[in-house]
Amino acid sequence: MPETALFSSADPQFLADVLSGLRGPRRAIPARWFYDERGSELFDEITRLPEYYPTRTETALLENCRGALAVQIEQGATVIEFGAGSATKTPLLLDAINPDCYVPIDISGDYLRSSASVLQSRFPDLSILPVEADFTQRLALPENVGDKSIVGFFPGSTIGNFVPCSGVDLLRHMRDILGEGAKLLIGFDRIKSADILVPAYDDAAGITAAFNLNLLHRINKELDGDIPVDAFRHEIVWNDREARIEMHLRCSRDVRFEVAGCEFAISQGEGIHTENSHKYDLRGLRLLLRSGGWTPMAEFSDPENWFTLVLAEAAPNQSAP
Repeated sequence: MPETALFSSADPQFLADVLSGLRGPRRAIPARWFYDERGSELFDEITRLPEYYPTRTETALLENCRGALAVQIEQGATVIEFGAGSATKTPLLLDAINPDCYVPIDISGDYLRSSASVLQSRFPDLSILPVEADFTQRLALPENVGDKSIVGFFPGSTIGNFVPCSGVDLLRHMRDILGEGAKLLIGFDRIKSADILVPAYDDAAGITAAFNLNLLHRINKELDGDIPVDAFRHEIVWNDREARIEMHLRCSRDVRFEVAGCEFAISQGEGIHTENSHKYDLRGLRLLLRSGGWTPMAEFSDPENWFTLVLAEAAPNQSAP
């Protein structure tokens, strides 16, 4: 019997990604599967930690550039947020540009609907149309947003979770979804000292460790796994050559376990790669955007150059001269 037939209630892509990731020569599971309801709650806690600078830095940037965004983005547009989560930064953008419609897209349905409800109470006249979907895959926008000016919103330096070639593919995918002439407001975490970067992903309170380990709990819960979670520990690595923070789950002893009826063995010292968070300089982020079909229009950075927001446009494709 096919593996997917045994777990009809599980997300088939989650099942496929976990099984292929655990079977690979270098075990890895895509970071998007962190975000079940508990994972989303834990990440919301992470954004409030003293070590985690990206959220407060980006929020301050959004507050400071609201006037500039109001000038460069048409009033009454539709805002489409990719990976909306708790949408904590979204009100700053909505206040600045006064859109007619807001479409939050997120893979965690319960969390999406909860945050959309909170936002609706704050903006009672705004049309809010949540879409439960994996934004990296093909998806359909609500029918009544196609004839309006569209602004994509991709904050939180989430683009850094993708290796550059996949990041380019994602940006092209977003361009296809939003259409020519659309704008995209996107956040990039900048390259900086490892003394700042590492604690942001390995906080003293252990919230990021719990977030990382929750992936194993989710596998056990949704895919009938019996992974001994206590045999794994949260590990952070700054990979200077790739300019990225890596998150791993490192095994502290030899273990054998099952997931979806399939047997696996991991030896002491081996790990599962769970996330990358790439950091960019200005030239690198501009090149990434242009490679994905987006032309930078404006850039906003904090005084320490820890974080940059870019407003870009899906300009018409041009042939070489």
